[in-house]
Amino acid sequence: MLGQIAFGSALMLVSIGIAGLWIWLLETAFARWEGWLVQAPHRPKLILIVLASSLAVLAMVTMSVWLWAGAFHLLRIFADFEEAMYFTLVTFTTLGYGDVLMPEEWRILGGLAAANGLLSFGLMTALMVESLRHVRVRQIAFTKG
Repeated sequence: MLGQIAFGSALMLVSIGIAGLWIWLLETAFARWEGWLVQAPHRPKLILIVLASSLAVLAMVTMSVWLWAGAFHLLRIFADFEEAMYFTLVTFTTLGYGDVLMPEEWRILGGLAAANGLLSFGLMTALMVESLRHVRVRQIAFTKG
């Protein structure tokens, strides 16, 4: 049990590190293009912010799911990688179909994958909202200034 908690916690930290990397990359890109982003027209640029943030979110989720699925596959928890990937996607998104289950001795690790998914989706929501807010506040300040 403690081994699963430790291993799952390590996977969660790596996953959060991946999210942090993408957040940093996105913030760096927005800072680099800030001069252009704050100038009119504003609305099309807000759409670009949503698209860029969405792509970063997609990359975060994809990399985290691959990380967990790879770990499940290396531990030989599932018959093949496809089954490990499917289980991870269903668990990470908390969809929980229940058609593929973790073996009883690995249940805690499955729960940690679901917790990681919840945390990731919270981070992703915050990233998208903050990206829009940050650029929009700068656009308004530029227009008034």
